[in-house]
Amino acid sequence: MTVLAPLPPDNRVQLTGISWATYETLRAELDCSRRGFRLSYYQGDLEIMAPSLEHERFKKAAGRFVETLAEELEIQIEPFGSTTLKRSELAGAEPDECFYVRNLAAVRGLRRIDLSQDPPPDLAVEIDITNPSSRRLPIYASIGVTEVWRFDGEQLQIYRLARGGY
Repeated sequence: MTVLAPLPPDNRVQLTGISWATYETLRAELDCSRRGFRLSYYQGDLEIMAPSLEHERFKKAAGRFVETLAEELEIQIEPFGSTTLKRSELAGAEPDECFYVRNLAAVRGLRRIDLSQDPPPDLAVEIDITNPSSRRLPIYASIGVTEVWRFDGEQLQIYRLARGGY
């Protein structure tokens, strides 16, 4: 069953009043990773986006940057890519890249992350070429991601979680 027609790159659809069950159904029906869609959900608001080639290039470069930085600083990390992060009934998002650093030992060897029992990633990376990721910050805060890096093609902004917000 096809729910959405293909979105042109970097286009997005924003829907409000969406139930958690509908979000979960869309994730399953759309097979997002295969079709190139990204979904984010927060308290009834759903965003569906199709990343562009430029976005994907910056995403890969950002991931390599984090991995190189960790190697140079001799810090062990585990990349989890754009793994779907969900806090049941409240929030869900797929960061462009995410990494475990401090919580690495707790997730080493896991094939799936269940945020009801596993810690969230320590770092999420968002690329903001045409669509700002600022509306996803409350999602990451509710999930408990310690740090979010946002890159707009020119400037890197680093956000640290403190008292429930960035």
